[in-house]
Order: sequence, then structure tokens, then C-alpha cells
Amino acid sequence: MLFAPLPRNEAKRLVALRSLLILDTAPEERFDRISAFAAKEFDVPIALVSLVDRDRQWSKSHFGLEVCETPRDVSFCGHAIAKSETLVVPDALKDPRFVDNPLVTGHPFVRFYAGAGLRLPYGQVVGTLCIMDRRPREFDRLDVAILGGLRDMVVEELFRREEAAA
Repeated sequence: MLFAPLPRNEAKRLVALRSLLILDTAPEERFDRISAFAAKEFDVPIALVSLVDRDRQWSKSHFGLEVCETPRDVSFCGHAIAKSETLVVPDALKDPRFVDNPLVTGHPFVRFYAGAGLRLPYGQVVGTLCIMDRRPREFDRLDVAILGGLRDMVVEELFRREEAAA
């Protein structure tokens, strides 16, 4: 298993994440609707709105998965936030970054992953909207665009939530 590199702006990214005041908050229907729609749209069993903290990945919404937190060092999303484009892993068993990852070799037995970074307007990527499947699959440019559109809805909801709290 290869650990995800830290983004160059990790300190600023963590400040931006924490300024949202969303970590460890109760589930919210607006985020759950988006993850449920993503799971149905792509016919996958798992969809998450994940936020990547310093040592953990925490899910604001977790459709199809009971666990809402995993260590950052095993998270797929830790890799996704370090990229400028959507991370697509067609078959985790064929990817050296994930082949022996406990999320691949054990529950939930991830084989396919696609994660679109939740990029805030000032540039920091605080997490992902991601989908996962227990079987390998392809993901084309249209799929990436659709996931990106749903990701944009999550970012809008993050700021609506922040405005409502102010």
C-alpha cells in the first residue's frame, strides 16, 4: 500500500476545513440526498461525502456504509485530494497504491473508486464526493462530468450550511 502524499497546501487546507465547522456534526438530509443520488445514478453500493482531516477521513454522509470514519492513511480520498482532477481507480486490486489496502482486502472490499475533490473557492480541497463498488468497472468522461456536477452541489451546500450558521 502506498500512502497518499500530503497536498502542498496542507496547513491552509486544514484551516479551511476546520473553518467550515462541519466535522463531527450530525447527518444532514441535504448531503444524504446527494450521496444517495450519486449511488443510484452510478449503480454503486457506496457513496460518501468525505472530509479529510489531519489523521482521518470523516464522512458527512455515508450511503451504503455504516462506518463514518477511517484512518487517513488507508483512505482513497487522501489520494484524491492531492490531485487536481477526479481520481478514478477502475480496479483497486490492479493498482499498487491500493492492492493491499485493508479497505480492499477486507470490508467493504472496494474494487472501484471515483472521487471528485471538494475544492473551495479559495483553492483548498477539503474532501471528496466519492463512489465505490465491490467490482471493477470503467468510468468515462461523461461519468466524470456527472460526478463533478454532483460534487459542485456538495460544495454549494457546504457554503449554504456555513452561511446559515453565521
